[in-house]
This record gives sequence, C-alpha cells and structure tokens, in this order.
Amino acid sequence: MAFDYDLDFDTIDFRESPELYRVGRGEQGVLMVEPYKSEILPHWRFKTPEIAKESSEKIYELFEAYKGQDDFVGMDMARKFIQMGYTRSRRYANYKGGKKYDKDGNVNERDIDEEKAASARIFEEKWKQIRNDETYLEKKKQHQKQYG
Repeated sequence: MAFDYDLDFDTIDFRESPELYRVGRGEQGVLMVEPYKSEILPHWRFKTPEIAKESSEKIYELFEAYKGQDDFVGMDMARKFIQMGYTRSRRYANYKGGKKYDKDGNVNERDIDEEKAASARIFEEKWKQIRNDETYLEKKKQHQKQYG
C-alpha cells in the first residue's frame, strides 16, 4: 500500500499508533513520521566520509535499538534515513551543489565529487545490512500483511 500523505502528521505519534504507518516506496515520509524523525534526523549527516561514517553508525545503532524494542516503524524509519544518506550523498557526488537540473529543467552535466561518492558508499553498506536483516524483513512482511 502506498504511503498515506493525507494523515495528520502534526498530531500522530506513530510509536503509539503503528497501525497508521505505511512503508510506501523508498524514502516516502522520512521527514514526516514522528517521533522517529526527531530522534533520527539530528544524526543524519554526509558532508565528508568521516561524518557519513559517524552518522550511518549512529543511525544503525538506532535501528538496532528499535529492533530490540520490537518497533518496526522505528526500524523502517532508520532504514529510510540510511537510504536517504545514500541517495543524497550520491546526488551531491554526481552534481555540484546537488543540483541535478538547471533552471530550464535540463539535466546538468555530471561532475563527480569523490569525497561525496565515498560518503555514499558508507551509507550504501549500512543500507544493504538493513535490507538483508532477517528480523527487519520478517517485521516488514508482518506489518504490511496486517496494516497494508
């Protein structure tokens, strides 16, 4: 089921109401679902490989903590932030200033920034760990079967 953007994200606590959460595609809702956004976002950084490593490790620690609390929504939100770390650092690696399109809507020429590419690889490794985590996959399947 698609991510439901029509929910009242300003008032819903998804830890208290996990039945309202939908996985959606990719990173959908990553900056909307509370209290997880507030718990994870302060740790999300990718400017340099050193910062990306620290960030991805901290977010992965949060993933593991949510897993220990049997909190699928928290696990999935940590996955989304890790995935977003990869996609954003990859975008900045490919395009100066992270701008894929020019003012006329044309794709800018790629200008590879190796430092940002290294940051992307760091997040990608953590993303792979989460995507292959058996508990995560089982909880995701259960959540989607039960709630959509």
